[in-house]
Amino acid sequence: MKKILVTGSVGQIGSELTMLLRKMYGNDNVVAGINRTQPTGQLKESGPYEKADCTNAQQIAAVVKKYKIDTIYHLAAILSAVAEAKPGLAWNVNINGLYNVLEIAREHNCSVFVPSSIGAFGPNTPQDNTPQDTIQRPNTMYGVTKVAGELLCDYYYKKFGVDTRGVRYPGIISNETLPGGGTTDYAVDIYYEAIKNKRYTCFLKPGTFLDMMYMPDALKAAVDLMEADPNKLKHRNAFNVTSMSVDPEMMAESIRKHIPEFEIDYDVDPVRQEIADSWPNNMDDSAATEEWGWSYEYDLDKMTADMLKVLSEKLKK
Repeated sequence: MKKILVTGSVGQIGSELTMLLRKMYGNDNVVAGINRTQPTGQLKESGPYEKADCTNAQQIAAVVKKYKIDTIYHLAAILSAVAEAKPGLAWNVNINGLYNVLEIAREHNCSVFVPSSIGAFGPNTPQDNTPQDTIQRPNTMYGVTKVAGELLCDYYYKKFGVDTRGVRYPGIISNETLPGGGTTDYAVDIYYEAIKNKRYTCFLKPGTFLDMMYMPDALKAAVDLMEADPNKLKHRNAFNVTSMSVDPEMMAESIRKHIPEFEIDYDVDPVRQEIADSWPNNMDDSAATEEWGWSYEYDLDKMTADMLKVLSEKLKK
């Protein structure tokens, strides 16, 4: 049975991935790594949690030794909009923290999942059907750290044999945890506002197409890749994965199928708009399909129906 550590376990992806992994591998076999934010509810009550600040190598190493960890899902990171405001912090967490995790994985023979992002691409990248292997010249600190992280994971696999694997996530849409400073955050906020106020003011302009993915598919991608036959993986790290390419108007139209009176207007945030404009409209994820059988379950309308159903129940409480 695997012994797993999830760093960033109280974040948007980590909080749900930790619970899924506990369901799959047993509560006691999945340690929730935390930093400043304490776990609550099921995350706290269902299994062990430990202080595991990725910028503190000794702290991570202690948890790995204590629980005999053999697999690390390294999700602790500073996201795009926050990274632009605090580039030094982003570098320290996203790169120095990753280096610490990879070194510990090398010393203790751990497999490592590290998510990259569409932020690893830049304005010179082909925006439509973005290839798996293409030019990556991002113009954000977040993007710089993601490209460096992809290369670092490749290096540790080729140089030291560390079993590193990862995907390039698009925007992630969740009905559980609020987003934490990303450029695609509107795609979560819009559903809350649709239910509460029947209108939403979007910080990206209409026609801003970005790849998106519903959280169940994001979790599926991580687990499926880590369970894949390593002999079939040619890329190992930074696989393009996606399930839909949408702009704010498409999301609003999907919501109107359930809430006909919903309205959307715009108050564009120049910082996040510039970031979004540098990212692809849609990615080619055929390498993930071919090498480890990637497939998604939720398109836009199926996701919208589920988001509105779950959030309506949640907001009644």
